[in-house]
Order: sequence, then C-alpha cells, then structure tokens
Amino acid sequence: MVDQWRRREYIDSMVRRLFDQLLERIPSECAVCHGWPSRPVCEACVTRFAQPQARCQRCALPVPAGITQCGACLKAPPPLDTCLAAVSYAYPWSGCIARFKFRGDTGWAVTLATLLRSTPWVEPALEQAQWLLPMPLSRQRLMERGFNQALLLARALAPEKTRADLLLRIRNTVAQSELKREARRRNVQGAFAVEPAKAASLRGQRIVLLDDVMTSGASLHAAALALRQAGAMHITAIVVARTDAQE
Repeated sequence: MVDQWRRREYIDSMVRRLFDQLLERIPSECAVCHGWPSRPVCEACVTRFAQPQARCQRCALPVPAGITQCGACLKAPPPLDTCLAAVSYAYPWSGCIARFKFRGDTGWAVTLATLLRSTPWVEPALEQAQWLLPMPLSRQRLMERGFNQALLLARALAPEKTRADLLLRIRNTVAQSELKREARRRNVQGAFAVEPAKAASLRGQRIVLLDDVMTSGASLHAAALALRQAGAMHITAIVVARTDAQE
C-alpha cells in the first residue's frame, strides 16, 4: 500500500513539475524589472538580488564574513543542525513569495525551487537526506488557501524524496505574522506531530525541513522537536527567504 502511494505521489508530482516547467518557458515579463521576454525573474535580476551572503549555520541570520554561528545560537543551540536560506525576506523576493503564497500563482514554485537549488549547500543537503518534509498547514489554512506552498516547493525540488504524510500539523494556530517573538513560540508549541504508524521511517534518518519564509524560526523549531522525538538523526531546514532581524 505504501509503495502504491509513493508511485502515485511520484507520478503526480512529475506531471505537475512538467506542467510548471512548460509554463516557465512561455515568454513573459520579468516580475522585477519588467523586461521582455523573460522568465518570472530574469537572470540579471537574480544576479542582482540573490547574491550569496554569510549566514549563521544554525539559524540563517546574516553574520560577518568568516563567522559560522551567531552569538544567540552559540548560547542556546536551536533544534536544527543546519539552516539554509536562499535570500533575505526583502524586495523583490517578498513580493514574489506573496504572489505565490497568497494570490494562488503556483507557477512560482519552480522559479523559487530553482533559486533554492542555486543556494550554497542546498544541493548536498538534499542529496544526503533520506526525506524532504514540507512544513504542513492546518486543515483550516489548507482549505482557505487551496494548496500548501511548502509542498509545491518540495515537489519542485526533489519529488522522489518528498513526503507529506510523515509530519502533521495537529492543531490550528493563529497566523505567526500577527504575533511577537515569544508569543510565536507559545503559539506553535505542540502544533506538530509525527504520524505514529510511520514514525519508524524517521529513526536514524537525515531529514530536510522545507518552508517558504523563516522569521523567528518558532514553527521550524517546533516541527524539528517533533522529528527529534521520533528519532530523526540530523535535521536541516531550508527556506526561500529569511528575515534579517529577529522579531
């Protein structure tokens, strides 16, 4: 039964990936500079706005060159072994993510996945991981939005490793964007769990957690704790965009 589910998920994801790739090749204007013809974001704009930046290995906040971990992570290590971010949550990427996430423009999944793959250390993290787990949405949020943006990103990145049935969101919560830092941590406590019948799939495994945006990290940390309790050996978080200041 599990093998049938995996085959069906793989075929479905490949069809969606092919469709999104075909859409990406249709000439259009760049969403940033409005150059024509272009992909959703032209190469010149990617080069200009997605320059590699030194970031803390544990929380992905910007750090001075040569520094591997920020002071906060040295003092209180987060439950993530590694955290990788493609870009800062700022112009133009904040607008691109909004179009993808809130306006139902799901074709952006391929563009943002390509941006992630070009980020240093993302490819090795995906290759070494047994599973790529998208951050789950609550049932209510999924019904409102109609899709899980993290799942679409995961299927565009590594469909053969994507599992949406292992990590569950078991409690609906207030939108994190409406809360301050400490309230965010309390808001997502106990919000995630591993599917009990499939917990063995995580024991001793290397896991990649995927989300579109990371602000305080509270949601990713809560999910990572659930995975740790299930026996995950190593957890890398990958996000498209990271806010440059703690909120």
